[in-house]
Amino acid sequence: MKTRIGILGLGGVGGYFGGLLAKAYFESNKIGIVFIARGETKKAIAQNGLKIKTDTDEMTVFPSLVSDNPDEIGNLDYLICATKTYDIETSFESIKECISATTTILPLYNGVDAAERIQVLFPKNTVLQGCVYIVSMIESPGIIKKVGSYEKLFFGSQTVSISRLNELQSIFENANIESYLVENIEETVWEKFIFISALASATSYLNQNIGGVLNNPEFKEFYISLLNEITAVAVAKGLKLPNDIVAQTITKLEKSPKDNTSSMHRDLLAGHKTEVNSLTKYVVSEGVKHGIATPVYQKTLEKLA
Repeated sequence: MKTRIGILGLGGVGGYFGGLLAKAYFESNKIGIVFIARGETKKAIAQNGLKIKTDTDEMTVFPSLVSDNPDEIGNLDYLICATKTYDIETSFESIKECISATTTILPLYNGVDAAERIQVLFPKNTVLQGCVYIVSMIESPGIIKKVGSYEKLFFGSQTVSISRLNELQSIFENANIESYLVENIEETVWEKFIFISALASATSYLNQNIGGVLNNPEFKEFYISLLNEITAVAVAKGLKLPNDIVAQTITKLEKSPKDNTSSMHRDLLAGHKTEVNSLTKYVVSEGVKHGIATPVYQKTLEKLA
């Protein structure tokens, strides 16, 4: 029996990492990669494969199957989820029959509450925690554009057997995915959340790309205020973060392409629905819950909500 891995959400994250998996296991008799897609994306991949473009080259990959039909998809051993956070609950509705009691679910979202929300939907399943660092986006249906060379995937669990985690790590490593099995995964996910939440909130509120935020002293001060507020919330929640997490996050941003922006800002500019609830409102709500003032986040939320 093949190990069957489903990719739910073929955007910048799911499309890129799912594409690497599809490339590695295209002719494998042990592992099958299933792209769960519908509409124009399904049609484009079925006809032409999934194209991944980077700064230096491009490749076209084909999954074992691309479908949105649960009867075709069948039971999955692993499900990697990378839709938008506002689609978490609805995205599972059409494929819940494909999730058996032994399916392991790996969420790769921008927010920090995804694993908890998915566990509510599937209380008996193993739900890992995970996050990625990558700049990638949909260029058009069936085409993913990745910018820059930086790409890292982190995942883990404090309750799952190490053998199950090592199996998934081997699957990633054999697909040339730079992945890290992390013991303290909650802190790692929050470090990513601090980075992406403050960036998404600042770029969207200020209507600036990364260079615009960093090169304007007033805008940079606004961004740092967001970092300080979200870090205070994380500490109040009991998370053990590096003492210099704010400085680390600023350095991380300074190493990012200056003409790039956050996915939330891109969605805002395109007139699409945004992840403001998961990336901005969540911080305000957690601040209220833990008695931490977040006035800059609150001001951002009032403008963007």
